[in-house]
Amino acid sequence: MGNAVKPDFNNIDLSSVDVGALKKALTPRLTKYIPITPTPKQSACLLMNNVKELLYGGAAGGGKSVYQLAAALQFVDIPGYSAILFRKTYADLSLPGALISMAKEWLMPFVDSGEVKWSEKEKKFTFPSGATLSFGYLESDNDHFRYQGAEFQYIGMDEVTHISPANYTYLFSRLRKPKWLNVPLRFRATANPGGEYGEYYYQRFFVEGPEKGRVFVPAGIQDNPHLDAEEYMQTLQELDPVTREQLLNGNWEIKAAGDMFSHTWITLVPSSDIPEQAQRVRYWDMASTDPSKRKSKDKREPDWTVGLKLTHHQGLYWIEDIVRVQKTPAEVEDIIRATADIDGYNCAIRMEQEPGSSGDITIDHYARNVLNGYDFQGVRSTGSKVERARPVSSAMQQGRIFITDRCRNKQALFDELDVFPYGIKDDTVDALSGAFIYFRKPVVLAAPTSLRKGGGSYWRRPSVGGDYYNV
Repeated sequence: MGNAVKPDFNNIDLSSVDVGALKKALTPRLTKYIPITPTPKQSACLLMNNVKELLYGGAAGGGKSVYQLAAALQFVDIPGYSAILFRKTYADLSLPGALISMAKEWLMPFVDSGEVKWSEKEKKFTFPSGATLSFGYLESDNDHFRYQGAEFQYIGMDEVTHISPANYTYLFSRLRKPKWLNVPLRFRATANPGGEYGEYYYQRFFVEGPEKGRVFVPAGIQDNPHLDAEEYMQTLQELDPVTREQLLNGNWEIKAAGDMFSHTWITLVPSSDIPEQAQRVRYWDMASTDPSKRKSKDKREPDWTVGLKLTHHQGLYWIEDIVRVQKTPAEVEDIIRATADIDGYNCAIRMEQEPGSSGDITIDHYARNVLNGYDFQGVRSTGSKVERARPVSSAMQQGRIFITDRCRNKQALFDELDVFPYGIKDDTVDALSGAFIYFRKPVVLAAPTSLRKGGGSYWRRPSVGGDYYNV
């Protein structure tokens, strides 16, 4: 093995490769009735003819309906082929930009020339080959019985999370063909997360799917070059945090409400309510990636550096301030130092310490060069984010956590609380958990400065150890 010759991948002879055959294998079958160039994600799905059941989509803006219509039209030049596209209601089918409207836009030139026939009554296109494309709706649990005896080789369900499982599963009995018909049998669904039956389809495709050959292909705003992504992303910011997570990030894990928090458990109070003798800590949760240097093609919003200031007195807590930035490491250092100067020396500073030597180096740098003279320590996280959040969740449910009227970035905290632990972003909740845990640590008497090497303060609050009291 030691003397084996390594292949030179830069000089591989491709003269024997049939480039035409390779290109054909990577190009989906398209008929002249499909007047669009599929996106890469749509093309991938259009090539998966050996997959019977597939779910496409996730985030909004991924071109789900365009894919459904294109897939249904792939084999309409084959005699005997029959496809049908479903939405929950007929109104859903007929909306501007929906399936029937889009199909008419694509096919009406052929209808006007007499090549393709359109039946308004039956909601069906008939092609010169005799193949058909029909449209149906499945509003009630009994609507599937209207298709008893029908036979389709392509069944597509748009926005499937609004279609009942009874209708969905029954239609598999209509997916069949005679032996002589050389077309694939395909059952295709598209959806965003959520919806009335979202839990069922999550179970079907994400939990059971891999073992049963069901395929999920994610697609979202950034996968659709025909969409004004920036404008649409701004529009989605107006949604509530749960719906925004589902549509913007395609988050299937998120529920109608988070399991652990609700922002309604926090009372807004004047900052003057805080007792003078209260103790304070500013906890920093550092972003792992400098957003200006991200090389990944992942266009989702990067993490935030968050510094949350929490005050405690006699079992009550006040969230006084939240710093939330996306900056370069040098800019973050300047912000942390400036914030410390404003908070003053009586406010402790804690920072999540990443594991390994890199975390040690970062904390040492901040202690020596950025926050020298302040009560600063790194804190190694133990347990999961959920476990670390449980104590503050309990206190919040008991009405012991308040937020002051002068606190910045309150909405960012509320949005994360309402969807935790299923949200994509949890930086602010992590900072709140870290700050809360600081006050649960025991205060122990350290050796006097005169009796130990290295000097330091007479009192210290260790970063590890058991709880002597629980606040």
